[in-house]
Amino acid sequence: QREFTQKKTFTSWINSILAKHTPPSVISDLYTDIQQGHLLLDLLEVLSGQHLPREKGFNTFQCRSNIENALTFLKSRSLKLINIHVADIIEGKPSIVLGLIWTIIFHFHIEELARTLACTYNQPSLDCSSAVDSSPKASRTAKKSAKIKERWKISATKALLLWAKEQCSLHGSVSVTDFKSSWRSGLPFLAIIQTLRPGLVDLEKAKARSNKENLKEAFRIAELELNIPRLLEPEDVDVMNPDEKSIMTYVAQFLQYSRNLHESEEDMQEKVREAMSWLAAQAEKLAKLLIDTEDETYYQKSKEMMSFMEAFNQGKKPFLPVLSSKRSKADLSEGQQQMREEWDKLISQINEWKVKLDQMLPSPLDSIEAWLQEVEHLQAEDLPDLQDPFKAMFVFREIIVIFKGLMDCFDSHLDTVQSFKNEDEKNMPLVLPEKLEEMKRRFSNIRFTNSSTFLEYHYGLCSAIANEVILKLNIWDMKYGTKESVESLLENW
Repeated sequence: QREFTQKKTFTSWINSILAKHTPPSVISDLYTDIQQGHLLLDLLEVLSGQHLPREKGFNTFQCRSNIENALTFLKSRSLKLINIHVADIIEGKPSIVLGLIWTIIFHFHIEELARTLACTYNQPSLDCSSAVDSSPKASRTAKKSAKIKERWKISATKALLLWAKEQCSLHGSVSVTDFKSSWRSGLPFLAIIQTLRPGLVDLEKAKARSNKENLKEAFRIAELELNIPRLLEPEDVDVMNPDEKSIMTYVAQFLQYSRNLHESEEDMQEKVREAMSWLAAQAEKLAKLLIDTEDETYYQKSKEMMSFMEAFNQGKKPFLPVLSSKRSKADLSEGQQQMREEWDKLISQINEWKVKLDQMLPSPLDSIEAWLQEVEHLQAEDLPDLQDPFKAMFVFREIIVIFKGLMDCFDSHLDTVQSFKNEDEKNMPLVLPEKLEEMKRRFSNIRFTNSSTFLEYHYGLCSAIANEVILKLNIWDMKYGTKESVESLLENW
């Protein structure tokens, strides 16, 4: 189980790093993919920022050479590679591969981060201003350097734990003493998130939830709001003896986030300013386009809209991280709130433009477009509350009648779209071909969704529940003389 968890965690961590490589690469199976040496070198290049020598081919000699290059580079960083040999990596021996990856994670990820905490927690091993002495004298005293590194390894683990304790101590009863069972409840993860980004979690509610629910929520929020890769799953942590290395790898990502937080806020402000400038330019461009195309034909207006939307969708990509933030309004700065309002306003204007264009479609496409929108709106509606089966039955019955009435027109409307002659008396197109293809795709989606069967199933479910309720009420028509019998009755209910 421990080996399985480490393999999964380490693979996810490696892939989060390899995504930054040029070109990006990905590991599917850690034990086999590492055997060629290329991905190992990719990983070390991203972590070190250096270009490493490699063989381009994939024969046995070239793979061996690439792995040797990787191990040589690690040894040059004074890393101890105990019992880690090229042959074992080529064979994909699990214990050796996991040991190698852990050495890399600890050195490049955990130690590098923990050094920033060394002064804070008075760690004696290394001077805070310089992690490695690169003078010629130091290279002649490798044994001394190795001893220092061994002491620092203990200190790095301790520093990371002290940092985690400090984040959790701000929230009363949440405490950690190790990187094992202390994290099982999920509360320490949530407490750290609350410290780094106040308001994202409710710790009081969390204390009443199960371990798995808390872990699931913590990993979800960390991924969505803090952009921390999801290295763990609840079942990896909610066990008697969770894997220490996997938890350390994941917790170190929160420390990384805290190191970047101040810098990230400054970057965010700059991105917000850039986004506001871009939004203003798009709003001006849209307003001008609406005036310029006021007297144009439907086809020309559609063409201009399509051109605008292509440029708009391409241009918004750099700003998506700030535009699509899921933070609540209360957590946004004044600039971010203004940006969100401008974004919502622009999207509203674009949607209004689309609605007007759809209403201008040549007959009979205009009525078919209205039919498509009505069906799609019905399919998108939330299900009625099943807690009241009688009320839900009534609502389902109404929806089914409306939906079946609409679906009676499905085949005829589809035939009309498919056979539509897309040209006027001058042989000029009436509608963009892309619009006709979009309408056909929407017909396919409606058919694929098969809402009629779905609605009838839920109607039947509500009917069965309602019948059960009526049956119980018909049976429970006698007086119950004792408190215990009434409690039993309520429990059955």
